[in-house]
Amino acid sequence: MGSGAAIPQWTSEPCIMGIDEAGRGPVLGPMVYGCLYCARSYEKTLSSLNFADSKTLKEEKREELFENLKADESIGWAVDIIDPRELSAKMLKKNKINLNEISHDSAIGLIIKVLNMGVLLTEVYVDTVGDAEKYRTKLSERFPAVKFVVAKKADSIYPVVSGASIVAKVTRDRALRDWVLEETAEDLHKNFGSGYPGDPNTKAWLQHHKHLVFGFPTLVRFSWGTCTPYFKDIVEVLWESNETDGDGSSSANGKRQLKLSNFGVTKSKRKIEEIESSGKGRCKFFMARKLEQVTQF
Repeated sequence: MGSGAAIPQWTSEPCIMGIDEAGRGPVLGPMVYGCLYCARSYEKTLSSLNFADSKTLKEEKREELFENLKADESIGWAVDIIDPRELSAKMLKKNKINLNEISHDSAIGLIIKVLNMGVLLTEVYVDTVGDAEKYRTKLSERFPAVKFVVAKKADSIYPVVSGASIVAKVTRDRALRDWVLEETAEDLHKNFGSGYPGDPNTKAWLQHHKHLVFGFPTLVRFSWGTCTPYFKDIVEVLWESNETDGDGSSSANGKRQLKLSNFGVTKSKRKIEEIESSGKGRCKFFMARKLEQVTQF
């Protein structure tokens, strides 16, 4: 039973739910939080469905189990897909939201979603993010009527979390497989390997797909430290801001010019001029249309 299906009668019975994520570590693609829920009376049957930590299963087996749980009218599930652009924007904003907070917010959002559907949740099992007891306390204070169990490797201990792990992993795998690259460069491809920072194929893909002005395609979580080494040759960028919070230099008209130095974008003005005059490093969009930079009108 997906989130868009009609609510069955069993949801008015005391229900349990498991929550897990997929794609926390990769530098590419979304992070996905998944949940699986069922009536407490169905828990024994759930244990016999051979759910396991998705990382221990082959892709074919995960797909099979996912199709089985989707067809099971005694099981409900939902996902929250967090776009890589959203991850980077939150982690790089002035008041940073770290990955643990993003993860907590996603799990809380799934609980709210299921409760608002009318499901009588009485127990929720969660794989820990950060300090387990602090996380449990945070959830319990937000949802006092629900009992929470927060544990390391919950996906290998509790079948309801194992099922959630499969929901999250299969959803992320499909999202990556079906991802449509918005960028239009001729040599774009999706042979990026696993997407994890240590994967040689992923590192080669990042190197090949960086742009001196526009950075990486939107598939990339550019807030990841993995990306920093690739920024050393990127063109320096300045922009003006009306804010005057004192952390930038003020220009004559009262506006500040801010540098993207946090991303390692330190190419000198002279170097920029060399690139512009040679035509190297220019975006194909501009080159194809024979567009030139104009400084005087």
